This record gives sequence, C-alpha cells and structure tokens, in this order.
Amino acid sequence: MILPFDPLIVILGTPAAAAALLAIIPSYRVGAWFNVLACLITLAAAASLFFAERRADDFLLIDDLNIVFIVLNAFVGFTTSVFSAGYIAHELESGRLTPAHLRFYHALFQVMMFGMNLALIANNIGLMWVAIELATLTTVVMVGIYRTHEAIEAAWKYFILGSVGIALALFGTILVYMAARPVVGEGLDGMVWTVLIKHVAAFDPALLNVAFVFLLLGYGTKVGLAPLHAWLPDAHAEGPTPISAVLSGLLLNVALYAVLRFKLLLAANTQAIAPGPLMVLLGLVSVIFAAFMLYRRRDIKRFFAYSSIEHMGIITFAFGIGGPLANFAGLLHMTMHSLTKSAIFYSVGHIAQVKGTQKIADIRGLTETHPVLGWTLVLGVAAIAGLPPSGLFMSEFLIITSTFARAPLLAILLVLGLLIAFGALLWRVSTVAFGEPTGSRAPTKALYLPMFAHLALVFTAGIFLPPALVAWFQQVAQSLG
Repeated sequence: MILPFDPLIVILGTPAAAAALLAIIPSYRVGAWFNVLACLITLAAAASLFFAERRADDFLLIDDLNIVFIVLNAFVGFTTSVFSAGYIAHELESGRLTPAHLRFYHALFQVMMFGMNLALIANNIGLMWVAIELATLTTVVMVGIYRTHEAIEAAWKYFILGSVGIALALFGTILVYMAARPVVGEGLDGMVWTVLIKHVAAFDPALLNVAFVFLLLGYGTKVGLAPLHAWLPDAHAEGPTPISAVLSGLLLNVALYAVLRFKLLLAANTQAIAPGPLMVLLGLVSVIFAAFMLYRRRDIKRFFAYSSIEHMGIITFAFGIGGPLANFAGLLHMTMHSLTKSAIFYSVGHIAQVKGTQKIADIRGLTETHPVLGWTLVLGVAAIAGLPPSGLFMSEFLIITSTFARAPLLAILLVLGLLIAFGALLWRVSTVAFGEPTGSRAPTKALYLPMFAHLALVFTAGIFLPPALVAWFQQVAQSLG
C-alpha cells in the first residue's frame, strides 16, 4: 500500500524537531504536553508501517522484524510521556527539579526517542551503532539529572560501562566489515545489512566468529545481561522513574535487536559457529543470577531493575534456542515484558513520591493507604512473575515447552531460575502491598491511564491473542531461523 507520506521521515523527523522546540519552550506544562503530542505523532507513523511497503536503501530499512520493535518502542514511548507529564510536575513542585531542568529533560526525551528509532530502522550497521550510542549518552545525562551524589555516580558508572560495551560493539562491527570487504568490495556496501545478508555465506567464518563474540558482549552490556549488568540497577534506582521505564521497556530491546541482526548474519554462514549456544549461556546465567539477587535488594526500583535483568535473560535464552516456537515466544515475552515492567515502574514512581522513599522496609500496607497504586503493583508483579492469565505466563510456557523438546536439562535450569525469582517477587509484594501501613498517607495526583492500559493489554494477551498478531509474530519468528 502506498501511503500519502513517508512514515520513516515522520518517525525520525518528529522527535528531532520536537527536541529542538522543547529546548526553548518556557512553560514546563506546555512542554510536557507537547512532548506527549510528539510521541503520539510518532506512534501514529509507526502504526502506519503495517500498511507501508517493505523497502531498503543504503541507510534505512523497513521489514517485518523491525516493525515489531518500532511499534512497541513508539507505544511505550507515548505512554511513558503521558506518565511523565504528571510525574515530572510533582518533581518540580517538590523542588527536586527546576523549570530549566524540565526543558532539558523533555528535549532529551525526544533525542532519546530519535536515537532508538534510528537504531531500529537503520540498514547500515555503522549507523545503527551511532544511533544506539546516541540513545545511550542521552539516557546517561537523564539518569544524572537530579545532580545528587548518588545520581552522578550512577550516571558515570552507566557512562563508563556503556562506553566499554559500545567500544566492543564497534570493534565487532569493524570485524564484520573486514569479513565483507573481500566479497562485496570496499565502501558502503560492506556496512549495509541487506547486502551483507545476501553475501555472508562467502565471508571468512573465523572473522565472523570473533566479530559475534565482541558484538554479543558489547551489545549484551546494553541489554543488561549478567555479568555485564552492573550499570543497570544504579541507573534505575537514581534516575527519574520515566527513564527507568524507558530503560527496561525500550532501550534494552533496542540493543537486543542489534544482537538479533548479527545473529541472522552468523546463522547464514554455515561454517561459522552457531550463535544460539552463546546466547543461551548468557541468558541462563542472567536468569539465575538475577533471581538470587532479587532477595538482597532493599530499594524498590533497584529490585525491579534486577527483574529486568532476569527477563532480558529469558528473552535472550529464547532467541538462542531458536526455531519457530521459541522465537515466537521470545517476541511475545519481549512485548509483554516491556508493557508490564513499564507499568510497574509507573506505579513505583508514584509510590516513591507519595511515600517519600524508595526503601522497601519503609513501604507497607499500600493496598490500604493507596489502594489503586497498591493493587496496580500487585497485578503488575503477578504478571511479571508469570502467573496466569497474563501474557507472560503464555510466553514462558511456550519457552519452557520448546526447550524441553530439545534440551530438557536447560529447561530444568530455566524453570529453577523462574521459581527462585517467583519466591522473591511474592515475598516483596506481600510486604509492600499488605500488612500494617507505614509511611505517608498523602494523596497522589497519579495519572493511572498508562498503568491500566498496559496491564489490560498484558492480561488480555494471556486470554486471547488476535489472529493477525499471531500470524505476524509467526512470520517474524520464521525469519529469525
């Protein structure tokens, strides 16, 4: 279908133009809702990709795989901007941020969206690297926006570890170009993914093997896979809660998308190593490590940061197992995790504001003091724990069954990690949501719609998935091999 406009221009142009305007809009209220409007326009353009022709040039690409990520990215970006409008206003009223900080924050939010969107539609692997680095640097600055000692320390840790990861990814990208040069020649073609995938069977497998190791470690740092995860808990705990939602719900997915692109390259060369076992190993280590670490967390945002490490491990594990069923389950789990974890952070952000603390020990009886926030958190934790009828239950069930059919021992280890994490989630939510209330009973000005919308989608998906969505995910799962 030929659209009357180019959706890629809107997807990239809207956040770029909005960032420039938001930097100079004096009113933080106008800026907040202009931010929402820009995200809504981006979402509409992303949705139009369903009807757009699949195409590729030397720099940009539209195919079934990246449409999944782009639409999810735009949707969660939009709901986060709505949540952020109320959340950030409270931060201004409390004195933690100034109007100048808010202009800076809203402009950076759109720069971050631009970087993530560009990474997802880039057909040039060098451009994709630059876009992911742009999104990373933007979130580094946003993590440190409170200017406290802890926030600046978290931002520096994120910057240093992220820089190490992106340097490893750059070296891996260069090695891919070196492997391609003897076959496709020097110049731009050696960086264009659609050209690479056509000729990769003739590339030097030794170079591809080394390249993938660096790429997996480099982008795996951005995904938050253990033992490359150290930046993630601090960034979640010290940055604004909307950025925690974006990090867990979006930026980790963007880095995973880069890994999947290179996994497809390696899989198309029959003499190269199989990328799946490496992904399975890192994924399984992340699940088990994060599951145990959940028991030691005392900060509620840091607690859910480790939950993100666990779930990114599950998704990486699923894509590592591969095959139509596991890939389908990985796509579904990624979608459900993004919706659920962002909803949890929306709830946690308002809880921290009304209670005046992020310490789990100082938050009790939420279902009595703030029933809507308390029960929303309970539902979010039930979903993220994989309880039926959530969409995460369905995806985890599919991952486990597909793994049992091919590697029963791995399935047992995965189930063990999930059960350990389930115990920690159950323990923490029972202490926070129930029991004798503690802390402030101040009323909240929370905007509940983003939380409700996400959780409604997650629990609906556990009962019914539209046939069109199933067919779409199946098609993408087949392309992932």
